[in-house]
Amino acid sequence: MASLNVYSVLVVLFLTCGAVMATKENDQIIKENNCETKMGFRYVLEAFTSIFETASISNMCCSELVVLGKGCHSALVKRTLGNPLFKDLSPATITAKSIQTWNNCLALIDSPSPSA
Repeated sequence: MASLNVYSVLVVLFLTCGAVMATKENDQIIKENNCETKMGFRYVLEAFTSIFETASISNMCCSELVVLGKGCHSALVKRTLGNPLFKDLSPATITAKSIQTWNNCLALIDSPSPSA
């Protein structure tokens, strides 16, 4: 539970302050597409822990992530990786987890719902 609180603080810090080392391209994508306001905080935290930790992602969060869009998703992940707080993480591993999360959510949203 303490780990979740630490990540909550980090996500709030990330969303309010932004990453100091962000590239102009990612910042421009994020700003032009209002990426930081398209998902509710609960889903931002869930997606974040799914990518940067080992947590599962709910169907509702997947729906929110797909609505956010791949461009926003990628730019936000890249900006997070540029944050000095995450300098010890492997960019290749995080990028792979980010792509896997995106593809899993996209497949889930695109698959037909079972009839009731």
